[in-house]
Amino acid sequence: MPLALVFASSEAIPSDLWAILAACGGLALATMLFIFYIQPDASDLAPHRTKLDQLMERRDNIYDNLRDLRFEFRSGKYSEGDYEAMKASLEAELAGVLAEVDQVTEAQTRRPRGPRAAEAERDAR
Repeated sequence: MPLALVFASSEAIPSDLWAILAACGGLALATMLFIFYIQPDASDLAPHRTKLDQLMERRDNIYDNLRDLRFEFRSGKYSEGDYEAMKASLEAELAGVLAEVDQVTEAQTRRPRGPRAAEAERDAR
């Protein structure tokens, strides 16, 4: 029986129709609440990066800064003394970052992984 005829007739609306209407309304309300009122945490949106990823990004940024510094020096923006001072500073920072990269990668390669590595370590004792 079509919905228009149910409402047009003098009969009462069946209880199963009320249940369907209530379920649809509840679903619509829950959808609206989810879309407009639930905000994700900032940690959910940020990509999860390892220490090595952060160091590699910093290394790339320093290389880019050195490249830009060299270009600006050649275009006459900096004097030779300023260029050498900034270059030395960036190179020192780069050396520190590369040393940290070595420490992180060395620590990762030293650490045994998997069940076979654990068994080999146990047998070595």
